[in-house]
Amino acid sequence: MSGTLFIVSAPSGAGKSSLVKALLERDAGIRLSVSYTTRPPRPGELDGVHYHFVSRERFQEQLGRAEFLESAEVYGNFYGTSQTWIETEMAAGRDILLEIDWQGAAQVRKLMPEARSIFILPPSLMELQRRLDGRGTDSAEVIAKRMAAAREDISHALEFDYLVVNDVFDDALSDLLAITRCQRLHTRRQARMQAQLLSSLLN
Repeated sequence: MSGTLFIVSAPSGAGKSSLVKALLERDAGIRLSVSYTTRPPRPGELDGVHYHFVSRERFQEQLGRAEFLESAEVYGNFYGTSQTWIETEMAAGRDILLEIDWQGAAQVRKLMPEARSIFILPPSLMELQRRLDGRGTDSAEVIAKRMAAAREDISHALEFDYLVVNDVFDDALSDLLAITRCQRLHTRRQARMQAQLLSSLLN
């Protein structure tokens, strides 16, 4: 039985990471794919938990060996997703969540068209700016770059299967949970999960 690959993308500051964290806490059936990155860890981030932090040299070696399902350069740093790990987990019937940008999402959809993609929108650009300012971790120049990048990100929102507006956090989380639950109730998946029940009902 094959699991489902969920892709979640959003512009910086839309609340993607917080929503994904809450989703994983509420839905034990989904495992997060831990990406590889060349960027340095932020305070509180752990290697192997939030990311696999690697050097540029090692990343290029892995890229040369075609180990990544997708890879991208974002703000001067490289990110990549392990193809082997995802294929192994899905073959075992486990659902996997990828937290990646729209470029990576496009690469994955080409290779795995059965994946379900979700884009998280901020309620407004003004609110997005407020959230980025509220982090207190980036300079005004970096925030300006992130806002410009956000407009580019949002221009690709309609390429995704689902759109979730993160205005009220709990509502957005409920929407994400509804998407994952709906996918598990799809006839093709239920036919495998409920094969014994269907057989008893039809005979």
